[in-house]
Amino acid sequence: MGTTNQNETSVTDEHEQEPDAGPQKIRAAPHWNAIGGLVAIGVLYALLPQKISFGPYGILLLAIEGVFLIPFVFAVITRRKVSPVTLRVGSLILLGIVTLVLATGILHMIATLKKDLNGFGLLYTGLLLYGCNILMFALWYWEIDGGGPEKRRQSAHLMPDFLFPQQMGGLDENWVPHFFDYLYVAFTGSTAFSPTDTMPLSHRAKFLMMVEAILALLLLSFVVSRAINII
Repeated sequence: MGTTNQNETSVTDEHEQEPDAGPQKIRAAPHWNAIGGLVAIGVLYALLPQKISFGPYGILLLAIEGVFLIPFVFAVITRRKVSPVTLRVGSLILLGIVTLVLATGILHMIATLKKDLNGFGLLYTGLLLYGCNILMFALWYWEIDGGGPEKRRQSAHLMPDFLFPQQMGGLDENWVPHFFDYLYVAFTGSTAFSPTDTMPLSHRAKFLMMVEAILALLLLSFVVSRAINII
């Protein structure tokens, strides 16, 4: 009898562990604001002068974004379940590519400042890159904070990377930041070069805010000031 009970117990444990045997999948949530931010970066990048952008007519970045976004949008429309790990890794890879492309464009523009004597053209390019910088880091903050947008909506979520005013002093325990909140954080970081009402808590959040401030400072101090002097 003891052996039989042990066998039944082991069989029961095996059946209980079966749901966790494979990777869990979730239904992709339609984060249209973040998708719109990515598309806006691609459009702004396409409007840059040919000497600054990559690919024919500057549409290379839009094409790369399409490779990542079209399968996600298809999964949302068809309500298919996907692995959260796949979503997370894909988002980070895409943001890494966008960051590399835009940082290269900013550095290339600074390197060719002496040869460019068109003040209005410099100002136009600098403002486009400045807008891309804000949108790009808004997406970074939205993606990394607390492990991503899906984890932030869980009731047991206790490890944020940013501390918003609504989260201080237990004002609203059910409040969850949206993409526009991160867009505001990125805008203030690019204009004030420091956090304002939202504090970075983790090392990665502080590092990203440092990189954003450096890129914004380079654009404002070199590109815009050069353009104003020429004009």
